[in-house]
Amino acid sequence: MDGADRLAPLRGLFALDGTVYLDGNSLGALPAHVPGRIADVVTRQWGGLRIRSWTESGWWTAPERIGDRIAPLVGAAPGQIVVGDSTSVNVFKAVVGAVRLAGTDTSRETPGTDAPGTGGGARTEVLVDASTFPTDGYIAASAARLTGCRIVPVDPADVPSALGPTTAAVLLNHVDFRSGRLHDLPALTEAIHRAGALAVWDLCHSAGALPVGLDAHGVDLAVGCTYKYLNGGPGSPAFLYVAERHQAAFDSPLPGWNSHRDPFAMDSGYAPADGPLKGRVGTPDILSMLALDAALDVWDGVSVDDIRAKSLALTDFFLECLDERLPGGLGDPGCPVRPVTPREHAERGSQIALRCDRAPVVMERLIARGVVGDLRRPDLLRFGFTPLYTSFADVERAAATLVEVAAEVYGEPSGG
Repeated sequence: MDGADRLAPLRGLFALDGTVYLDGNSLGALPAHVPGRIADVVTRQWGGLRIRSWTESGWWTAPERIGDRIAPLVGAAPGQIVVGDSTSVNVFKAVVGAVRLAGTDTSRETPGTDAPGTGGGARTEVLVDASTFPTDGYIAASAARLTGCRIVPVDPADVPSALGPTTAAVLLNHVDFRSGRLHDLPALTEAIHRAGALAVWDLCHSAGALPVGLDAHGVDLAVGCTYKYLNGGPGSPAFLYVAERHQAAFDSPLPGWNSHRDPFAMDSGYAPADGPLKGRVGTPDILSMLALDAALDVWDGVSVDDIRAKSLALTDFFLECLDERLPGGLGDPGCPVRPVTPREHAERGSQIALRCDRAPVVMERLIARGVVGDLRRPDLLRFGFTPLYTSFADVERAAATLVEVAAEVYGEPSGG
C-alpha cells in the first residue's frame, strides 16, 4: 500500500522521528525546510533590512498573498481569503459580519425590511452547532448579544427544520472535532440560503484534509485555522473567507487600521479597504505568518482530491486492522473500544474517534510506546490521519499497539 501511494514521497518533506504521529488534527508536523526559512526572516529580513522588509520582503501584503495560497485548498478563487488573527477572532468577524449582511443588527440603526441584506430587524436568531468547538459557541453567543440577536443551539442534522424567517445566520463546523463526523456542507448551505439566511462554516478540521468547495457551494463566510492539516506551526494565524459577492457590503466589527483604505494616512475617520483586506485588523504577526507561508510549500502540486482518497484509505485501513485484531471486532458488545466516527465515507472527516471508558490510561500508554494520538475527556481516543506524511505502515503499527494496550489495560483491575 505504501509502495502504491503517490503521496508517499511527501513524507520526506517533514521532520519526523520514530513515533507514529496521529495528532496532526491538533498540531501538524513540522515541514523540514521551515526552520531555515524562519532563520532568514529573523536574521536577514528583520535583522538586516529591518523596517524595509515591510515593502522589500513583502511583509505588508503577506495576509492576502498567503490567503491566495490557501484558497485552492478550500475551493476558493483568489481575492477572497485573508490570513491573520486567531480562529476565535475570525469567528467573531464572520458571525457579526453575517448578521450585518442579513440586515438584522438591531444595535445599529438601519432602514427596515426583513429581507436579508436590505436592513430590518425581523431576522433575530443565530443558529450555532450545538456540539461545536467551545470557542465558536462562546464567540457566537457574544456576537448575538452585541447585534441584538438570540443564539439557538441546534444539531447540524436538524438545521433545515430549525431555519425560519427569523434566522439571520448559521455557524456550523464542517467536521465535528470530537466525533470526526463530516457534515453536508453543500446541502446545509443550500437549505440556509433557501431560508434567506447566511452560512458561516468553521473549516478547522477540514482545510487541508478534504475538498471543501467554498465557491462551488455558495458559502457566504468561512474561517479556519492553519496549524492542523496545513502544518503552519503552533498558534499560526487563522484565515477568513468572505465571498466576493459580499465584499462590498461586508462590515467588519473590528475595523482596525490595517483594513483602512489608506492605512498610512492615519485618518481619524474609518474608510474600509476593498476586497478581503476588510478582514484585516492590526499589524500582522509576521514571524508566525511567514512560518505558515513556508509550510505551505509542501502543498505545491498536491491535489486535494488525492489527499481525500488517501485519507479515506488510511482511516478504512485503521478500522479494518482493529476489526481483525480485537477479540470479536469493533462491533462486538464486549469490545473495549467502540467507533464514534461514521464508517460511511460521505460522513467521515480525516480522523477516527473511539469511545473507551478507560481512555486516559490507554492514551498514556500508547504515547509511551510511540503512538501519539490525543484524548478528549472523558472517554474519547482521537486519531488524526494526515495524508501528507502518514503511512500505511504507521496505521498498522498504531492499530497493533492499540490492541496490545487495550488487552493489558482491560486485563487489569479498574484504575490500573
